[in-house]
Amino acid sequence: MGLFGVMRTGVSGMNAQASKLGTVADNIANSSTTGYKRAMTEFSSMVLSQGSGTYNSGGVQAHTKYAISNQGGMSYTTSKLDLGIAGNGFFVVSDGTDAGSTKALTRAGSFVPNGEGYLVNTAGYYLQGYPITNGAAPAVVANGLGGLEPININQTQLEATPTGQALLYTNVSEDAAVVPAANVPSTDFASAGTVQYSHKTSLITYDNLGNEVKLDIYYTKTSDGPPASDWEVSVFNSDDSTDGGFPYSAGPISSQAISFDTTNGKLTGTSATGVNVSIPNGGTFDIDISGSTFLNEDFTVTQVDTDGNPPSSVEGTEFDTDGTLYAVYANGDRRAIYKIPLADVPSPDKLDPASGNIYLPSFESGDVRVGFPGEAGLGKLEVMALESSNVDLASELTSMIESQRTYTANSQVFKAGSDLLQELVNLAR
Repeated sequence: MGLFGVMRTGVSGMNAQASKLGTVADNIANSSTTGYKRAMTEFSSMVLSQGSGTYNSGGVQAHTKYAISNQGGMSYTTSKLDLGIAGNGFFVVSDGTDAGSTKALTRAGSFVPNGEGYLVNTAGYYLQGYPITNGAAPAVVANGLGGLEPININQTQLEATPTGQALLYTNVSEDAAVVPAANVPSTDFASAGTVQYSHKTSLITYDNLGNEVKLDIYYTKTSDGPPASDWEVSVFNSDDSTDGGFPYSAGPISSQAISFDTTNGKLTGTSATGVNVSIPNGGTFDIDISGSTFLNEDFTVTQVDTDGNPPSSVEGTEFDTDGTLYAVYANGDRRAIYKIPLADVPSPDKLDPASGNIYLPSFESGDVRVGFPGEAGLGKLEVMALESSNVDLASELTSMIESQRTYTANSQVFKAGSDLLQELVNLAR
C-alpha cells in the first residue's frame, strides 16, 4: 500500500484544500450579501491501521462549518422596511403565501412590497408575522411557527376611526352671573329668547363612518359659593340646530353638574371629572374635564384633545423596534396591523443553510422557539438598518493563498508517488 497510499493521501489533501477554497470563494462572492454568514473549513486526520515495520499513510478530511451565530456589522438605510437584528434570533420567512409553504429562518431583512402587497426580501422570501385585529395583542406559539402568516400591507386602505376619547380643560370665569334654573340650556334648549348660559365652545368628533360630528358645549353657572360654585355642562349635537345655536330640536346628548372649590379654583373632591357622551352612530366615551379651573380670568380653553379621524388612505407602513408594523394614514394616524417575531434555536451554527440566504432547523440545531424582539434572550430589532455579512475579506484572501500553497504541496506529494510508481513500471520492462 506504500506508493498507492502516498498518492491517495496526496489526493485527499488536494480534495480537502479544494473544499476550503470553495468556502473561501463563497465567502468572497457573498461578502456584500445582506445577512450572509461565512462558511469555514476545518480538517480532521484519517489514520489507517499500521502493520509491523510499515506505515500506511492515511489522509485528511474536510468539514464545513458556518459562523451563523456571529454578528455582522450594521449598516443604516433610509427605508422604513429595512430590518436588522442585533443579537440572537432570525426573521421567519416562507417560500410562498399558502398554508403549505415551507417556513425558514433568515437574517436578511431588506423587505419591500411586491406587486400583491406582500413583504418579500431580496431572495423573494415572504416575511411572516402575527396579524393584529382591533388592536388586540397577537397570540404567540412559543415552541413553533403556528399562527404566522405572510405580511400583506395592501389589506388596509381607506379607514375611518370613531372618536373614543376626548379631553377638554377650560377656565370658567369667576365673575359669570348665576343663571336661573328655568333658563339653563338643559331645560330651555327649545327657546332662543329665554335660554341663558355662561360660556360656549365646540369639539369636533367622528362617528363610525368617519362623518364629522360637531358638539356644542355650554358651561352655565347655577349657583355661587362659598364653599363651592356649581355649574352645568351641557353637550348638544350641532346638527340639531339650524343656525349654530339655540333653539335645538332635541335635548342635550349629555348634561353634567360639576362643582368648583372657591378657595383654590379646582374641581371639588366630590365633583364629576368627566362628561359622558354618546355620539350618534358612534362611540360612547367621557370627555375628561378634570383639569378645568374656576379663576378670575375670562373663559379660556387651556387644553383640548380628541382621537378619531375621517376616512383616510394609507400613505405608508413602518416598523417599530418591538416588531409592530404600523399602517400610516395620510392624516398622520397609525394603526398596528402585524407584529413580527424572532425565532431562535439552541445551536444556530448547526442550522442547515439553503439557497436564498435562509436556514432550516435540523436535529442538531434543536427545536425552534419564538418570541418578540428584546424578550427572553432574543436580539434587538434595528429599524432602517441591515446586517452586513460577517465576512472579513482580508482574512479570506489570506486563507485563499494558504490553501493554494497547501494544494500545490499536496499535488507534489501525488506527483512524487506517481513518479516512483513509474520507476517500478520501468523496472519490469
